[in-house]
Amino acid sequence: MPDLASASAIYRDALGARVSAPVDLPEHGVTTVFVELPNAKIELLHPLGTRSPIAKFLADHPAGGMHHVCYEVADIRAARDRLKRAGARVLGDGEPKTGAHGKPVLFLHPKDFCGTLIEIEQA
Repeated sequence: MPDLASASAIYRDALGARVSAPVDLPEHGVTTVFVELPNAKIELLHPLGTRSPIAKFLADHPAGGMHHVCYEVADIRAARDRLKRAGARVLGDGEPKTGAHGKPVLFLHPKDFCGTLIEIEQA
């Protein structure tokens, strides 16, 4: 999001969401605002520094937009192995990393999912 304060206000005021204060996550290169609704969780991301993994996304989408979708799984390694057998490409070295919520995550190549970057997170 180019403007976390404005985006936070939209989710809080229009949808009645519980919205966190901004949280800097230097290890991920982002500042995050966590938005919680009864049936969804949303992370608003803002680049933290010029080397942020989302800086290029915002350069290409200056008004913001959806960067990725996250699905919770019970066993991330089992899910990874099943997805790989189905032909999905896991980004990086294929080993789970600790995500913004302190849980193991992996990302799947957007070309394998109709152009959408997919994150899987162990619940």
